[in-house]
Amino acid sequence: MSLLINDECIACDACREECPTLAIEEGDPIYIIDPDRCTECLGTYDEPACIAVCPVDCIVSDKDNVETIAELKFKHEQILLEEE
Repeated sequence: MSLLINDECIACDACREECPTLAIEEGDPIYIIDPDRCTECLGTYDEPACIAVCPVDCIVSDKDNVETIAELKFKHEQILLEEE
């Protein structure tokens, strides 16, 4: 499942710097996670890096973008292929 940044975001930029798939973008007024690029750090880290560094705990599961582990792995592989 993709992640979502809620209204508690303070736009500190900590999460964007940690995202290995560049899924987090600066929004107005809060940051936005692109569900097509978010893999919850599967294949890179043991847990979502953005959640680990968020000082206000504003990053939650996006109930509108539910994905299986297999789907997240596939998305991660596709992103890696794009980078080559």
